[in-house]
Amino acid sequence: MSWSFKLVRVFGIEIRLHALFGLLVLWQAIVAYTTTGTAGGVLSSVGFIGVLFFVIVLHELGHALTARQFGIRTVDITLLPIGGLARLERMPEKPWQELLVALAGPAVNVVLAAALALAHLAAGMPLVPTDPALPFVTSLLYANVALAAFNLLPAFPMDGGRVLRAALALRGDPVRATRVAARVGQALALLLGIVGLFSNTMLVVIALFVWFGAAAELASVELKAALRGLPVEWAMLKACDPLSPSDTLDTAAKLTIAHGHRDFPVVDAEGRVVGALTGRKLVEGLATMGATARVAQVMDTRIEVADVARPIEEALAKLEASPAGILVVLGEGRVQGLISRETIQQLALFREADDFARRHVARPRTTTLTPSAA
Repeated sequence: MSWSFKLVRVFGIEIRLHALFGLLVLWQAIVAYTTTGTAGGVLSSVGFIGVLFFVIVLHELGHALTARQFGIRTVDITLLPIGGLARLERMPEKPWQELLVALAGPAVNVVLAAALALAHLAAGMPLVPTDPALPFVTSLLYANVALAAFNLLPAFPMDGGRVLRAALALRGDPVRATRVAARVGQALALLLGIVGLFSNTMLVVIALFVWFGAAAELASVELKAALRGLPVEWAMLKACDPLSPSDTLDTAAKLTIAHGHRDFPVVDAEGRVVGALTGRKLVEGLATMGATARVAQVMDTRIEVADVARPIEEALAKLEASPAGILVVLGEGRVQGLISRETIQQLALFREADDFARRHVARPRTTTLTPSAA
């Protein structure tokens, strides 16, 4: 999402446009000119794409505003060539809530399609015209019907797949429900990919999104299940050196070499967290600004924080929404450490090894997995 830029903020939610969206507009313009040979045809085709993606924004806002009713914030909505993506800070924990959030998007398209159908009837326009060149509003009606139907395919992590996962979770284990939904989603992705090879390349792109999205979501759910019940303290890196905004990048580089960690919390003179300097930002800053540049010039100010005493599940949700990819852990009013995807993965591996040993090693165990004193 680093190639996306802000368009507007609606209901407090940032709407972003991915740079690759321009390729879709360009391709649509080329196809329209090839077909019609007129500037009017190009403008009409590109204009329809614009209206269609406005509808997609409404679809994603349906998800976002429904999630808000359950106390779940939406990080942003990004428009991609294959559609829209609403990034929620976390998924609803209760299956019935996820069911409502998943259905809210297609419900927007159903309502729009019904309104357009009524407009057709009021204007005396046929819902199934005989002319191959469909009127604009008729095309928009069909597009909403197609969006609702396509999104309700049980291809997890699409809306229909989330509906399937939520329905299965209502009756049993959420992890098992996710496994089943992911397998169904990947099977449909394979089918979409095969159909796309012989008809529409965009279907192949969507199939890849579904395949890898299902795998990533399943891995995330399994990770949360493996770490459930552990405190944030177990996953954090305690040996991290807070930096000041006025420190140079040379200072951060030397600390990285000396202590082996690459991410740093940034605090002001009063000890308040004002940002974070990640290893990627440090390298980019050194390459573009030099070693004498200040931390304040390259640090990420959009950071998430976690309480050291809270369950790790809360930290995982915040970590997924963190633009910096790290969490600053606070306790007793000061920085206690950092959590990154790497520290989470390491804890999961040790937890898995510890559980394996408990199940399969016959000799008495004298040690257990405990927080590091590092």
